[in-house]
Order: sequence, then C-alpha cells, then structure tokens
Amino acid sequence: MPAQADNTVIPQTALTPSTQLYTDIIGGGIGSIVVMTGGGNANGAGNASGRNDDGFSGPIDLGFTLDFFGTSYTQFFANNNGSISFNNGISAFIPNGPTGSTEPVISPYFADVDTRGALSGVLHLRTDIANEIILTWDHVGYFNSHDDQLNTFQLVVRGPGFAIPNGEGTIGFFYQGMPWIGTDTSTTAAVGFGNGAGSSEVLEGSNTSTINAALANHFLWFDQNLVVIPPPVPEPETYALLAAGFAVLGFVGRRRRRGARA
Repeated sequence: MPAQADNTVIPQTALTPSTQLYTDIIGGGIGSIVVMTGGGNANGAGNASGRNDDGFSGPIDLGFTLDFFGTSYTQFFANNNGSISFNNGISAFIPNGPTGSTEPVISPYFADVDTRGALSGVLHLRTDIANEIILTWDHVGYFNSHDDQLNTFQLVVRGPGFAIPNGEGTIGFFYQGMPWIGTDTSTTAAVGFGNGAGSSEVLEGSNTSTINAALANHFLWFDQNLVVIPPPVPEPETYALLAAGFAVLGFVGRRRRRGARA
C-alpha cells in the first residue's frame, strides 16, 4: 500500500460487465441483516430490521488481519452509506473529498443511502467463509426515505489466508442495477479507497452525477496493493472448443436450410 500521500484514478475501462453479484456465483446467500445506529448514536441502537438513515455498526471482527495503506486492521465498521471504515464508523452522507471520509475507508458506493422506505432492502453481512467477509447493500433506497429506485451493490474483502482463484483478488466491488445517485441532499457518490490522511485511489467519474450509470451491472477485483485484476483470458484450447462449437452450429444450420428447400 502507498506509504505517502498519493492519489490514483482507476479508469472506467477497468470495469468488467456482469449482471451477477459475487454471492450469485458462489451461492449461499447474502448473510445476516446488519443492525445499525440511527445516525451517530451508540452502536446497536438501531432498528432490528436493519432500517436506518446514516447509521453504522461496529467495531466488527474481520476474522483476519487486513493490510490497508500500510496499516494492519482486525476490525471494521459497516456504514449504511455505502462503505466500510477503520478506526471509527461514518455517519456522513455526502462524500468529503475523493473517497468520502477522513477515516480509512473502502467505498464501493459512498452515497446517501436511506433504507427506511417500505420497499427498500438493507445492508447484509456474510462471515461464514474463512478469511472473507461479504457486505451487500441489497436493493437499497435513498434519502429522504425514497424507495422508488433501488441500488444493489456488494463488497468482498479477503484475508491473507484466502486461496484466491485466477482472475479474482483481495477486494471486490460488484454492482447490479444502480438507478439512483441523486437524493434530497446530494447528487454525487464516491467509489474507491482512502487512508483518511490524503492518499486515495478512486474510480474515474467518482463525485460526479453519472457514476451510478457506469457502475451498473459491472464488477472490479483488486489485489492487496489495490491494483485492478483484469478478468482471466480464456486458454487457447478454450478458443479451439468455441470455434469447433460454432463450426458445428454452422453445419447444422446448413443441413436445416438444405432440408427446407428439398
């Protein structure tokens, strides 16, 4: 991780198209509802349903040690407004600077999430896989209690003991439908990482009013140094199998056309 103040922009071309969350791929669901504050009160003071505005929960044990910008962490805070942070929870609802916070933060979508609307989902946390946590903002609404548009996004964080498959990484951002960005108080969202002291790595288009459209139905994997992992390239034999499959389809199609003329 960077040891001094440094600001890096991740190009939007690094986003990989996909309509699946990570949990859609591995199965097992999205985990338990996260009970939060109502917006800056003592931890656990929130509604058991998980509905809240500007709340957070923590500290929560990672179950492993995460090296982030040169500092080791074993606990985190889950923030309703689209991020996890270290040292303290974040109740702020408008991103402050490129990453949204003066705390060390990982922000898949730092925006003014409000899950109080009747049709809104809430934040879920899954911890049943060793050396991995999964947080899912599942069909969440926006301030002030709006639920006519709902965003779904997911954060995956892995420890050093996780055996990472080819084409994946230590941290993953996953997005499905992302129809909202504007709320009653904000028209922006931050996507990326920050150490809370000036260093950041953010996705191109962060803190603009169109970043949600770029994220919809895409994902990103990062290695332990926050470098983007490109999707795996099919092996040469895979291309050969695909070519053979297309050849068979073409042959069958010609046979059918000939039969139709007979």
